[in-house]
Parts: sequence; C-alpha cells; structure tokens
Amino acid sequence: MEAPLVSARESTARVRVRYAETDKMGVVYYANYLVWFEVARCEWLRVTGCTYRELEDEGIVLPVIEAHCEYRRPLRYDEEVEIRTRATLLSPVRLRFDYEVAPAGGEPAAAGWTIHAGIDPDGRPRRLPQTLRSLFE
Repeated sequence: MEAPLVSARESTARVRVRYAETDKMGVVYYANYLVWFEVARCEWLRVTGCTYRELEDEGIVLPVIEAHCEYRRPLRYDEEVEIRTRATLLSPVRLRFDYEVAPAGGEPAAAGWTIHAGIDPDGRPRRLPQTLRSLFE
C-alpha cells in the first residue's frame, strides 16, 4: 500500500482489489467496502498522529455505532482504488468519518460514513484525547 496523503482532516489510502474481495459476478462484494473504510480510518488516524493502538493504550476504544454505504458502480479485480477519508468531530466523545471509494483518478464508485463513540474498556463514554480533538480546532 502506498503512503496515504493527508491534510488536517482528510487523507487518501490506496488498495488494490484482491481476487478474494470479489463475488461470483466478478465485482467487489459489498461488505468489503466497510473493511476498506476501516483501512482508510486507521490510516487517517496514523497520519494525523493518533493511532488506534495509542488510543487503546489511553483506555479509549472507538466502536462503530452507525455505518452507511451507497454503491454507485462496480469495482473489479486488480483495480487500484483510493479511499478518500474526511473526519468531523461531532462532540467531545464522537467522530464521524466520511469516505469516497474510487478507482485511482476516477469518479466515486461508492460513498459512505461511519460514526464512532469514544468509550472506556467498561463501555462507558469517554472524552476523546485533546490531541485528537485539537485536529478540529
């Protein structure tokens, strides 16, 4: 995977469609887009300086509490795909990530979003660390 591109709230991750990600019709199976959202989200966190591992070390996890994806056109085996990710701070304990999935240099094939809540290991709401919140100031 190539290094992602990033600005303060946006990044782009790249993947190549693997054969195992396609269905009998030769197109990417719909659930794989959610996996790609996770890949892009992890990269967004990494390049902005706050990895999932660091959050977990601070006692914060970010479960998905909502997810949505709209499919616009099929993607196929061996296509290079860009997942453009933009994050928005919804509250001190919630983040929203918006995604566009497109062939490299092409029009979006899918778009969606996920919302995450910061919680502690016991499942109680927990403020996101200031280092993460400060990215949205």
